[in-house]
Amino acid sequence: MKQIVHAALAMLAFANAAAAPPNAYTSAVEVRVSNVRDARGRIHVELCPQPLFLGDCTLVSETPAHAGTTTVTVINVPPGVYAAQVYHDENMNGKVDRGLFGIPREGVGFSNDAKLYRKGPHFDEAQFRVARPVERIALRLRHFF
Repeated sequence: MKQIVHAALAMLAFANAAAAPPNAYTSAVEVRVSNVRDARGRIHVELCPQPLFLGDCTLVSETPAHAGTTTVTVINVPPGVYAAQVYHDENMNGKVDRGLFGIPREGVGFSNDAKLYRKGPHFDEAQFRVARPVERIALRLRHFF
């Protein structure tokens, strides 16, 4: 009988946790991406703390592309300092396609429209702070082809 009661309590706790609102100590970050060339594929957004910037970041979201401007929301973002890296995955292969010399063939962008250097922007030029329940940033995709 104890096992049944424990199992029922565990199921109830799980159901309550699944229905609970997002953590009060996390934020949603709305990223408004402009200069989207067309509605093919998806706009992919990653929010990165400094050690992961220009690599594989764990705070990720994407949404279908809309020509002109597309807004992507990343949820459950802990307070802190981040930089956004964004690309238009036109062919939906999950990566930035590159051409000669590694130049991106799909639109790419970074928070604060940070200047691009040979290996990408510097974190300090792209950084922004997440401290409110909803943060809003905007950036423009750059196209090289």
